Amino acid sequence: METIAKVRRRYHLNKESVSRIARKMNLSRTTVRKYVDYDGDVPKYPNRKERLKPQLGAFEETLRQWLETDAHLPRKQKRTARRLFEGLQKAGYQGAYDSVQRLVKAWKVTAKPSLHKAFIPLSFRPGEAYQFDWSSETVILGGVTTAIKVAHFRLTYSRMSFVRAYPRETQEMVFAAHQEAFLALEGVPERGIYDNPKTIVDVVYNRPIKGKERTFNHRFLALMNHYLIRPTACTVAAGWEKGQVENQVGNIREWFFTPILRFDNFDQLNAWLWERCQERAQYHPHPEQKERMIWGVFQEEKVLLRPFQATFDGYVEDRVRVKSTCLISVDRNQYSVPAQWAGQWVRARRYVDRIVVLMESEVIATHSRRMGRDKTITDPQHYLSVLERKPGALRNGLPFQNLPRPITLAQEHLLAKAGGDKAFVEVLLAARDHGMEILETACAMALEQKIVTVTVILNLVYRLANPLPPPPQQTPEALHLKEEPTSDCNRYDTLRGKPHVH
Repeated sequence: METIAKVRRRYHLNKESVSRIARKMNLSRTTVRKYVDYDGDVPKYPNRKERLKPQLGAFEETLRQWLETDAHLPRKQKRTARRLFEGLQKAGYQGAYDSVQRLVKAWKVTAKPSLHKAFIPLSFRPGEAYQFDWSSETVILGGVTTAIKVAHFRLTYSRMSFVRAYPRETQEMVFAAHQEAFLALEGVPERGIYDNPKTIVDVVYNRPIKGKERTFNHRFLALMNHYLIRPTACTVAAGWEKGQVENQVGNIREWFFTPILRFDNFDQLNAWLWERCQERAQYHPHPEQKERMIWGVFQEEKVLLRPFQATFDGYVEDRVRVKSTCLISVDRNQYSVPAQWAGQWVRARRYVDRIVVLMESEVIATHSRRMGRDKTITDPQHYLSVLERKPGALRNGLPFQNLPRPITLAQEHLLAKAGGDKAFVEVLLAARDHGMEILETACAMALEQKIVTVTVILNLVYRLANPLPPPPQQTPEALHLKEEPTSDCNRYDTLRGKPHVH
């Protein structure tokens, strides 16, 4: 339109000729003549003729049928334009890929004209709901580049965010994330909105009569029942139903995880993330109540949340068999249990930070949880009864290769003497009754005194385990003396037969 105005001013006001205008403005004379007399709105051009399809024409109907069929499949099962092109080639098509790509693009526009871009605005009342999702991020923990999972919570009314990092996306991490979120937000909403991951949903019904019905995982339902939350699962591939947390994932990545964060461990990282969430809420306007900050709206919503009270016992339990080596396999790692349970079936509970092993209702072993795989975590005390019968296993036994430093030094002193294996086994057996910490302290005291023998170490163990003197005994009345004896040293000389000397 600007070009038309320039042409008309040059011709009607400046009285320039058509040839001069065409030469100066680099236009054809035909175009200049058309613009000189044009006095309407923006010019509209007739549609170009439809492109000829000499190669694709014979296969166009087949391609459209394939597109119709794929339209009823889940998104991940639909064929791309490249796969459709390869299928047509097998059917005899010899044309270019661009022709297939243009037809696929045009079909998608006509099949679903702009409705896929239209959404219904959602509204939530205070304390009604939160949205939950996971994201994958990269950080540097302890100097090592690590891929982590981040749990995202977002209160749908106030838009308050809570994020927490975990090593994985497993169910026990889901439980822990909920507890930490409710504790930090100081309350529990009425409803939770989720995707359909296996940690939350066991079955998604695709039959029309079922609608959005789901079969939730029984342990996840236990979490929901504990906090009296009504779970809602989104329609498959309908992320807009929890669009707030979907947008938060991208924003948090930009705000918090770019550039890459550096921390020593997860505790430091998570403390920093919660500080940033609070700081962001205090200075970021609410998207609807634009005159207020998110933090102020959150304070208003917080009083309407249900109080957070008891914590949920968020474990995932597996039934496992104890191997002859007194080990059980949990999450691709091995953990030891006391030797008397070898060959038995036990229950292993996975928490975020620990593994708890039970026989019936009795806890028989507890270990700090290790991530990764193919690692073996042992407790020397679990093998002491075996070591008592097989002292030869002491030198190369895996559970005894990483003993505390004072115990290792005491072992070196004892093994330097004849019968040192049995002597050190006797020392280790003291830990069965008194614990490894007391034994470690006793060995350290023996080394300090430079008298490292079995007798000295066991004596120190007993003294450390029983630091207080025994309580005074009450003498029965019948044993009290009625006439106390008097001391007379001269009686000794009388017994020796010597005369009394004054």
